[in-house]
Amino acid sequence: MPPADAPAASDAVPPEPADVDPDPRPGPRDPGTAAVPSGTGTEDTLDLKLTEELLALIGEDRSRAAARRDPAAELLGDPATWPGATTEAGVFHLVPVVLERDLAVLSRWMNDPAVAAFWELAGPESVTADHLRPQLEGDGRSIPCLGVLDGTPMSYWEIYRADLDPLARHYPARLHDTGIHLLIGGVKNRGRGVGTTLLRAVADLVLDNLPRCGRVVAEPDLRNTPSVSAFLSAGFRFSAEVDLPDKRAALMIRDRTYRDHL
Repeated sequence: MPPADAPAASDAVPPEPADVDPDPRPGPRDPGTAAVPSGTGTEDTLDLKLTEELLALIGEDRSRAAARRDPAAELLGDPATWPGATTEAGVFHLVPVVLERDLAVLSRWMNDPAVAAFWELAGPESVTADHLRPQLEGDGRSIPCLGVLDGTPMSYWEIYRADLDPLARHYPARLHDTGIHLLIGGVKNRGRGVGTTLLRAVADLVLDNLPRCGRVVAEPDLRNTPSVSAFLSAGFRFSAEVDLPDKRAALMIRDRTYRDHL
């Protein structure tokens, strides 16, 4: 979504600070020293100097740990490893998109007039491919997925870090807010509550597998009343109307705190 400027005034919750240490474990009180308990139950700080060899080993361990860390996995994890969700409609899985395998079916869905009216990606397969590649080749802040129900691909989802998206300029974003986009492919899966069921299931998958995420957000087109209604029925609350570069949207939020009550 291209960036824009004006923030929304509604639902004005102060954003959490952006500068949060991704590794909250406490560090040493003072480099080169260690705290040792005294016999009185208090702590005495003794001047125990670390040798250069030990300091070098510690540095090497930290370097190896940093090399093992996958920045993309830290953003959204890996939906491929998330368990399936058992729903009223069947067993549902999110399967990350593979362009060569999935492009044809996704392009066919994008050319469905009911989908094209809101996604605006109708045309040859190259149009859909151009939409997918920046996500597939990016830093992991948006992951395109097929929604597979009882073994059959039937929907398309984008799981994205809303707090790192241009959307964050239009609402009071909080650290680790995670957004979802979706479309239901095939007329037989529409209009019978499947969308509501899967929205709830995917929001639960996000909250279960991303423990630092406190809210799942979405911004369906305000004109798409069936979509807005499905979000409401899936436990999301309507937070605000927001003017985005390509649409006027309904900002929908599902809070971790209230997930068991809505």
